[in-house]
Amino acid sequence: MQIRGLRRPVSLFDLPWRAPGAVAGCVLAGSLITGCGGDADPGAAATDPAATAATGEAPWFTEVTAAAGLGDFRHVSGADGRYLMPEIMTTGAALVDVNGDGALDVYLAQAGGVDQARAERPGNQLYLGDGKGHFRNVTDGSGADDRGYAMGVATGDYDGDGDMDLYVSNLERNALLQNDGQGHFTDVTEAAGVGGSSWSASAVFVDADSDGDLDLFVTNYIYWALDGEIDCRSPQGVRTYCSPKSYGAPAPDSYFENQGDRTFVDASERVGLRAAFGNGLGVVCADFDLDGRPEIFVANDGTPNQLWDPQPDGTFKETALISGCAVDVQGAAKAGMGVSVADIDADGDEDLLVVNLTGEDDSFYRNDSGQFVDRTPARGLAVVSRKRTRFGVALRDFDLDGHLDLFHANGRVTQPERAIEGDPFAEENMLLRGNAAGRFQEVLPRGGVAVPLVATSRSAAFGDIDGDGDVDILVHNRDAGVHLYRNDVANSRKGVTFELLDEHGAPAIGAAIFVRTPGHGEARHEVRTTDSYGAASSPLIHVGAGDGSAPMGYRILWADGTEGESGACEAGAAIKMQRSR
Repeated sequence: MQIRGLRRPVSLFDLPWRAPGAVAGCVLAGSLITGCGGDADPGAAATDPAATAATGEAPWFTEVTAAAGLGDFRHVSGADGRYLMPEIMTTGAALVDVNGDGALDVYLAQAGGVDQARAERPGNQLYLGDGKGHFRNVTDGSGADDRGYAMGVATGDYDGDGDMDLYVSNLERNALLQNDGQGHFTDVTEAAGVGGSSWSASAVFVDADSDGDLDLFVTNYIYWALDGEIDCRSPQGVRTYCSPKSYGAPAPDSYFENQGDRTFVDASERVGLRAAFGNGLGVVCADFDLDGRPEIFVANDGTPNQLWDPQPDGTFKETALISGCAVDVQGAAKAGMGVSVADIDADGDEDLLVVNLTGEDDSFYRNDSGQFVDRTPARGLAVVSRKRTRFGVALRDFDLDGHLDLFHANGRVTQPERAIEGDPFAEENMLLRGNAAGRFQEVLPRGGVAVPLVATSRSAAFGDIDGDGDVDILVHNRDAGVHLYRNDVANSRKGVTFELLDEHGAPAIGAAIFVRTPGHGEARHEVRTTDSYGAASSPLIHVGAGDGSAPMGYRILWADGTEGESGACEAGAAIKMQRSR
């Protein structure tokens, strides 16, 4: 239902959403009160002026796009003044080793015109890396050049042959690209049964049914059609892209269950996904409640987030509201976009971060074995984060000092109040340094680079492109080139790199390593390739060792609950472990 008679259509979804029973800033769920005061986090405050005080130091990263061989790529959204909604949401990127040589490669998704024939669109591009930070375009003849209107990329070994396959989420038919182990791909979408027909955003490979193979979860955004596009205006009367709320058409997500024979069954209805709707964008998986099964968190744009908990009978139970991560501390649903998880307080479970629209702060949910509390102000994020619209995001220890840092890839979705030259949706990215208390402070120069990137940034992928043991950043920008940032801040410090492989030699998605650092407790790190927005990142785990003066202890928990190796390691170590068959 839509309310008309305004300058632009507004749906009932535009009205502020409040959780049932939300009173005075607390979300009541039966007898459970979540997101209220009384939390014991140190340093909590209603406002955090220190969060906006930048450090003013040497740049953390160096922009090396052209020197690395990625300067020839330019994303094309097809925007031509019609303001078609998919144009403002697109990009998709992956840092993934496609040929098994130990070096990260780059996969960049393309778009083209929304109504352009598939065969006429520019294809996605594949660049092979040499492990030293240099890449060459090998797209021709690789089979990787899917020509859907792309939104995101997921990576995982769905067929159990030891190499990483690609799944591209598109505006229409998605694509599953099977890897032959040498970086050549075959489109097996139809044979595998995972094409779909919705406007998909992000996707993730996850063993949701705990049977030893990877299933596929896909977030779907809204029901949208070219002939149903509507006209939307800013408060100043300038035509711009619509909010998803203007359509009043949230879509259910999709779940494809792996049958173990290189095919999938669309089990979305059977597991319960068709009973819930949302404007799905970001997705991430983690065993938040420590029951041995991975939960699937979906960041929804303007509708309550969802947390899908796989049950023993094979169905999913949606638990976000009772778990405390559906809405913010005020009971409001924000414009959830990108997501990241990390055990920021080193208490053995991973916490959750969701990034949102300008004017809305980030949502940092502290996890206590599956129960979440919104502690955004306590982490120093309530003021600094709301200044820009954030999509790509990651919690990583970029400077290897033992404390997690935070990167935001930013870009508007609506026209600014004042006209600006060039891209009107462009914004600066942001880098925030973490400290021992788990609080964040913005780093200047902004974004951690000498010349701040000003672009409509969307996907951001993370990994060690040059083999020096720290995390570099790949930012994919709408209607622009990509930006590759080499990490230089960590050069004076050494962390520990962990690589966990399954019995086939592929990344052991869902396995966890617990790392004990003197003075920091024992933090949980799960192996995953999907977080951020529409992006796939390296599965390697980089743990900062601080001053490196004391050894770090570790222990492994494989995805099926089997305990693996334990031991100690020194700063600078690279530990690779494969589960035996």
